[in-house]
Amino acid sequence: MTRHLRRLLLPFLALAMLLATSWASLALWYRLPFEPPFPGIFAGFFALFGSLTVIGLFRPRKLRALTTFCFAIAAVLTWWSSLTPPAERDWSPDVARQVTGTVEGSTLTLNNLRNFTWRSTSDFDQNWETRSYDLDQLESVDLVMSYWSGRSIAHMLISFGFANGDYIAWSVEVRRQQGGEFSPIADLFKANTLAIVAADERDVIGTRTNARGEDVQLFRTNTSPERARELLLQYVVAANSLAEHPRWYNSLTTNCTTVVMTMIRTIVDEVPLDWRVMANGYLPSYAYDAGVLNSQIPLEELIEVSRITKRAQSSGITAEFSAMIREGLPLP
Repeated sequence: MTRHLRRLLLPFLALAMLLATSWASLALWYRLPFEPPFPGIFAGFFALFGSLTVIGLFRPRKLRALTTFCFAIAAVLTWWSSLTPPAERDWSPDVARQVTGTVEGSTLTLNNLRNFTWRSTSDFDQNWETRSYDLDQLESVDLVMSYWSGRSIAHMLISFGFANGDYIAWSVEVRRQQGGEFSPIADLFKANTLAIVAADERDVIGTRTNARGEDVQLFRTNTSPERARELLLQYVVAANSLAEHPRWYNSLTTNCTTVVMTMIRTIVDEVPLDWRVMANGYLPSYAYDAGVLNSQIPLEELIEVSRITKRAQSSGITAEFSAMIREGLPLP
């Protein structure tokens, strides 16, 4: 009986070892601090080693193969856990500073709020500001989705509106270095750190509508002022923590959606798990089903009327940008 059980378990063990080999090889490829081609050589060697030990599972000395593999993967994991996110690098200008905030009474003061003027993705004026907001005047929360690669993947932003017409847009982003390129695979392997950006809407939304020409959709939510205040303060706490303790960005587990969902779960009793959180291009559908958006009209119609890119491009980035992009949007 024991022999038959071992035979049944061997394929699953072999699969687990192959997955571990693939992960370790990619980790070595992306994170070893050597110039090419040495990371590739080490990664290739580990892939070959892992494959040979898997073959060894089906040979008489399977225990030796398994023990050798365990030591090797333990060594990789020890090295991996020693990698710490850097606090100082030659960051890209748009994420060069980390916003922080303080609250005194009902006044929120944000330092290093971004207010860039974007003419194109490479032509812009840098401007970092300190702004104060009256939390008692907080009225609304809007969900902004910016589609840059098909319908399944989007960048999510949350914008908070005040009675005097001010808005703070928050964006969880990759903190890339100068000249760094986007790679969702590399970002699974501690390639970049996390940034939380608070910005003027003319900056963080305007660059996506006008400078990049992405399909940007803005949805009004039915979040109460009390919940809006709790969520905004969660952003401030997360930003302050990140300024003190940098974190790695991860394309799957620590990204523009999962970080915000973690904040929401601290203030909402129940937030159901859903595949649309991972394939975040479908978040409007998730929010619609949860009753957060206007449910008086069909979802597809709501998505269509919530597109703001053409309107922003025709009107330009003016002082009335925030009011203009919300004209005609259905309230929840």
